Amino acid sequence: MDVAVNLELKTLNVRQDITFFNTSNDSLTTIVLNDWNNAFSDKNTPLAKRFSDEFYRGFHVAKPEERGNTTILNLTDSDNLALEWERTDKNPDYIVVKLSHKLLPGEKIDLHLTYISKIPSAKFTRYGYDQNGGMNLKNWFLSPARFENHDFVKNNNFNLDDIANASTNYEIEIKIPNNYSITTDLNSISKDGSNTAYGTYLFSGNNRTDFNLFIEKQNSFKSYRNGDLEVLSDLKTKKLNKIQRAIIINKVAGFANEFIGKYPHEKITVSQVDYDHNPFYGLNQLPSFISPFSDEFVFEITFLKTYLNNYLKNSLQLDPRKDNWIYDGIQIYAMMKFMDENHLDQKMLGKLSDMKLFKSYNITNLTFNEQYSYYYMLMARKNLDQPLGDPKNTLIKFNEQIASKYRAGLSLNYLDDYLDHNIVPESIQKFYKLNKTEQTNRYDFEKILTENSPKKIDWFFRTIIESRDIIDYKFTNVSRTKDSVQFSIKNKTGVFAPIPVYGIKKNEVVFKTWIEPKNNDSIYDFPRKNADKIVLNYDNEVPEFNQRNNWKSLKSVVITNRPIKFNFAKDLEDPYYNQILYIPTLYYNYYDGITPGIRFHNKTILDKPFTFDINPAYSIKAGTLSGSSAFVWNQYYRNSTLYSIRYSISQNYFHYAPDAAYLKLNPMVQFRIREEDFRDNRKQLFLLRQVIVNREASEYITDNSQPNYSIFNARYSNSKNELINYFSFMTDVQFSGDFGKLSGEVEYRRLFENNHKLNLRLYAGTFLYNTTNSDYFSFGLDRPTDYMFDYNFYGRSESTGFFSQQFIMAEGAFKSKIEPSYANQWMTTLNASYAVWNWIELYGDIGFMKSKHLSADFVYDSGVRLNLVPDYFELYFPVYSNNGWEITQTKYNEKIRFVITLSPKTLVNLFTRKWL
Repeated sequence: MDVAVNLELKTLNVRQDITFFNTSNDSLTTIVLNDWNNAFSDKNTPLAKRFSDEFYRGFHVAKPEERGNTTILNLTDSDNLALEWERTDKNPDYIVVKLSHKLLPGEKIDLHLTYISKIPSAKFTRYGYDQNGGMNLKNWFLSPARFENHDFVKNNNFNLDDIANASTNYEIEIKIPNNYSITTDLNSISKDGSNTAYGTYLFSGNNRTDFNLFIEKQNSFKSYRNGDLEVLSDLKTKKLNKIQRAIIINKVAGFANEFIGKYPHEKITVSQVDYDHNPFYGLNQLPSFISPFSDEFVFEITFLKTYLNNYLKNSLQLDPRKDNWIYDGIQIYAMMKFMDENHLDQKMLGKLSDMKLFKSYNITNLTFNEQYSYYYMLMARKNLDQPLGDPKNTLIKFNEQIASKYRAGLSLNYLDDYLDHNIVPESIQKFYKLNKTEQTNRYDFEKILTENSPKKIDWFFRTIIESRDIIDYKFTNVSRTKDSVQFSIKNKTGVFAPIPVYGIKKNEVVFKTWIEPKNNDSIYDFPRKNADKIVLNYDNEVPEFNQRNNWKSLKSVVITNRPIKFNFAKDLEDPYYNQILYIPTLYYNYYDGITPGIRFHNKTILDKPFTFDINPAYSIKAGTLSGSSAFVWNQYYRNSTLYSIRYSISQNYFHYAPDAAYLKLNPMVQFRIREEDFRDNRKQLFLLRQVIVNREASEYITDNSQPNYSIFNARYSNSKNELINYFSFMTDVQFSGDFGKLSGEVEYRRLFENNHKLNLRLYAGTFLYNTTNSDYFSFGLDRPTDYMFDYNFYGRSESTGFFSQQFIMAEGAFKSKIEPSYANQWMTTLNASYAVWNWIELYGDIGFMKSKHLSADFVYDSGVRLNLVPDYFELYFPVYSNNGWEITQTKYNEKIRFVITLSPKTLVNLFTRKWL
């Protein structure tokens, strides 16, 4: 390639020659060239849709000049004949070149291309042109796609760092302004700086699938030598000098060379951009001023992770999408071994583990390597884990970047511990050597492991790699004497996998034996060796679903196998205790006032089948006790679209008026359904519940409504949530002694290419029968009465004043207060809003409502909506409605409506939805 860099226009002018050897046994009529730079060309590419699925707004609202594309000017063959080529709207990130004649096995052809690569902004993926005027270049040029199984690998760019380029020899001549520097992991051949304005650099690289280029005004990379290998790094660290960094880099490079194998190239880059693109989860969550780790350790772990990633990606000739688990597995497994060798006693939370304040917390007692299991379990316990062997593009974001990556390393560590005798490390080294000479896949890795293993390990690939089956064992029929212990093992899931049994005395291991439970009838007999308890999977080698049932005390007097432990706030699950967590709470409504309380619950960081949440509180304004409680049982189904059934009963006791409280009991069952494709954001829910309400009599409430009632409620919802399109449908039916209601709601949101947003909501409801004599159960036009106490009203009985202006998007959802406000027969409304600039929107509502013995009313309103944080903080300013020009009327401030959400959990969901 001859490349001329234009930093002002953010373009690369490329003249490229490709010599393509057909090393396959197939005759080729086409050649596929990867063009991943063109994935940034518009808002409808597969990459753009991926951004939308993950709620990343930056690409959609970007300016056209911030996006990238590839403009092909010329494409000819060896005879200078113009070749036809095709790039479709569906697949804009690769082109199919049609050859003028068949390319037979063993033959070669020359392709000559001239094109312009418009480089995108680095703010999308961290690769591209940056704010400092430089460029971090990756996947910017046209390259032949990998050919296997009689076809080219046609992968779209999903920002997964998994381009499937064929292994290639490169020669690149690149011209950049003389006041800029260039850093690359290719070999430097020469530099010509005779031109005062531009410098010309010549680079080469053999047997490469990709390479990096960094163009900067001031070179931030430092060079370090480790034997024959040159390491170029610009990882940020202000407190370490070059000698300290060199020692760490030399240690990591030496470890990788010995543990994996010799790096096949002369240079490797380890950049801050690479690390930021895929950081070490946990380290990147903490601000630097409270980091519990030393500067040396932070630099070491960030360098280690990035170095190993680049080391493997530049060495292994695998399909990085189909066989991604091998890259991840070797990387994390190597990191675990590095920690064992160099930081065996390092804790997950570093220095915080030494503070007496945190000594009782399980999270502070975990070693650094044990955190990998817990991050995997975050997904497994939510029934969101996916098979390790699934293609990388099918994984949800948290699995792709964290959970599956960590489980892959844990799985190799598990197999290593089970086989012992250094079999897994030796197999990795053999596989790594094989990759230097030929293209490989997962079956080559499986073959090497199987041949090296003295035991049968087909279960490892079928169960651990290719399925999402869970492992869960427990002890049964435990008996002991002074010298021996007998027990059986119950396989709770029916999935076979070896598991270790430990004998523990005063927290010290006195024996460890691997067993292979084939059935639930097997009886095991071991010498006791003075053990006071036996534990399955004590060191968490096995990725086991539930460790709470993994141990039995062998002491003569056992009050409880798992004693109770109280912890403040939050903790990781501790399998050896029944944990009760407590934390102060603060609730507010107009009638209870500030309501302090204390919450007792068992919700550790990992989900569990049964949870309880008891929150007694004291209402300062009312001078009475209040509070809430909930008891929940989750039943998960691993291999069904009906993936969860949740049984629960909850209770609430607060004031609904200045002088009266309510008690709500709510037994409920929920059926949750998801698509087979976990990345599909569509969710369905069936809900059945009985709402039982007892209200104290109030002098302030005189609407003749029944104080006590019970309502059966069935609801179905279907929603698909993403950045560009949001659609939801809900239908609801209610039956009580005095009324029956049927309602439905459809909501649609669309973010257009001009970055304007349209919101539409249609609501319709009718009474099936109604013998009530008040509007308490009627449809509300601008404010629901909320007789089932579902919404977080701050002043639910207020008809005037500030709290009466709180807006809830329910039923009619009008913003203006229009008479009549209620309908006791039927109601249909349409709510619409359109964003005219950023968070400023125009809204309008229209509807019809009908009460018994009265004619139908046509209602409408309009105004301005400040949509500061959708569904969480909004303001509505009425302008015109059935009431006339409201903006000109007196006491206009009393007409303004607001949405405010004070619940921290609700706000957190806004920022975590992109991961799941």
